[in-house]
Amino acid sequence: MSEAIRFIVNGDEVTLGDFGPTETLLDYLRLRRRLTGTKEGCAEGDCGACTVLIGRLTDHGLRYESVNACIRFLGSLHGTHVVTVEHLAGRDGALHPVQQAMVDFHGSQCGFCTPGFVMSLYGLWLSNGTPTRADIESALQGNLCRCTGYEPIVKAAEHISINRPSSLFDPLESDRIQIMAKLWGIHSGNDTITITRDGARSIVPASVAAFADILADEPEATIVAGATDVGLWVTKQMRLLNPVIFINHLTELQSITSDETGITIGAGVSYTQAFDVLSDEIPPLGRLIDRIGGQQVRNMGTIGGNIANGSPIGDTPPPLIALGAELTLRSHSGRRTIALEDYFLSYGKQDRLPTEFVEKVFVPRPAEGSHFAVYKISKRRDEDISALCGAFHLTLDADGKVENIRIAFGGMAATPKRARHVEDALLGQEWNWGTVSAVRDAFGEDYQPLTDWRATAEYRSLTARNLLTRFFLETAGAPAELRRFELEEA
Repeated sequence: MSEAIRFIVNGDEVTLGDFGPTETLLDYLRLRRRLTGTKEGCAEGDCGACTVLIGRLTDHGLRYESVNACIRFLGSLHGTHVVTVEHLAGRDGALHPVQQAMVDFHGSQCGFCTPGFVMSLYGLWLSNGTPTRADIESALQGNLCRCTGYEPIVKAAEHISINRPSSLFDPLESDRIQIMAKLWGIHSGNDTITITRDGARSIVPASVAAFADILADEPEATIVAGATDVGLWVTKQMRLLNPVIFINHLTELQSITSDETGITIGAGVSYTQAFDVLSDEIPPLGRLIDRIGGQQVRNMGTIGGNIANGSPIGDTPPPLIALGAELTLRSHSGRRTIALEDYFLSYGKQDRLPTEFVEKVFVPRPAEGSHFAVYKISKRRDEDISALCGAFHLTLDADGKVENIRIAFGGMAATPKRARHVEDALLGQEWNWGTVSAVRDAFGEDYQPLTDWRATAEYRSLTARNLLTRFFLETAGAPAELRRFELEEA
């Protein structure tokens, strides 16, 4: 058993065994390494001022992704390469083309957010040589600026994609083979790591089997994968977590496979990892993922974590419930599979024993000819938590009657929940406007939503009814994005 994690910061190899389980990468960079280009803005993964790149080994080689250092814990860094803005400039001090473009196109004023924008654009530079404007905007979803507006920054990104110089000077391109060799060397050790500081422990299991064994002995431990929610427990709620088990490095939990029956998603699969497969095979799920957080959050957050957390406003459970997803739970004693909808028992309580963890979720493929849609309602279109999220999955028989329908909502109850009264009222009925308008009020029997700062109970109730109407209109051939009706002048 080891007592230190190993990773790389810019060009330096680091062996670190003196940290607490909730110490963030941001604090480590600024306070211990004096790499102050990485800024603290919101401390909740929302503004992007703390953006750095994390490189990790995958089946396809070394992959770099933008992440929020403010909610990334040190215990999750074993076997990774951390890259900060200080690493971009050449050895002679010359700016990297991404940085120079920000200067040339006046993409910076006060400069506080600029390093984060640079790192997000640098991540795009490494992963996409010919980005579209939509790709650029997606890469910048998690970065906020109060000064310049975004047009100069987007223009800088467009310029470097068109006028891209040779990448031989680039530090991550020129040193890629050496970095990969160092990371492989770190991963060659297969020991569980336990680090204790002031009585608090960070545990990095060597494998999923070791994880199961550890959880059997530590049933009160906090499990951390992406930390996009747990990070805020620490930075906003000031919670003390002990012990913490870090699992984001367990590649056994990061597989996503598909066959004719459906898609199996490992609990450690990030939103980014799942995006391409889900976009191709169940497009509404791909469009939903594109609206979850910013790019940094999607790179860190996992679908399994979103489910395991049990939040009533988690975005993925409603559509997965509507599709009839099944959840596999694993422990030291074995596995069990349950319907995803049965996992959520009441607010803050799930059908998961203290020694169990979410291993994978199976998502059945929508039947040929069925209709499936997901609607996320939030104050901002992108990078915002849902006020409510509704999902509809409908199958009609040859006569145009409702053969099967599953409707699930988040944000309408203490858990993600199906609208069974509405479903029962629709089964066997003609799928027409008369039927739909007659059952709208049945939502009141399924949900009694609360009022909070995201939405009032009345708004949520009316929106759920209106989303059923929208779903009907779309299945009846109306445009996918309905526009407000304009009143004609008398």
